[in-house]
Amino acid sequence: MAAKKKSLQITQMKSVISEKQNQRDTLRSLGLRKIGQTVVREDTPVNRGYVRAVAHLVKVEEIDA
Repeated sequence: MAAKKKSLQITQMKSVISEKQNQRDTLRSLGLRKIGQTVVREDTPVNRGYVRAVAHLVKVEEIDA
C-alpha cells in the first residue's frame, strides 16, 4: 500500500483589494479568485512558498489525500 501524500487545503479569507500586484498574482497562481474559495494543492516547497507570501490573506490546513 502506498503512503498517503500530504496536501494543503487553502482558503482565501481576505480580499486582494489594496494588496500588491505580486500578491494578487500569487493567489491567482494558487487558483484562488474569490473570498471563501477553497483549493487543494500538493504539499511541495513551491506551494509552501506561495502560501507564505500571502499568509495574511489565506487559511491553510494540512490534509491527507
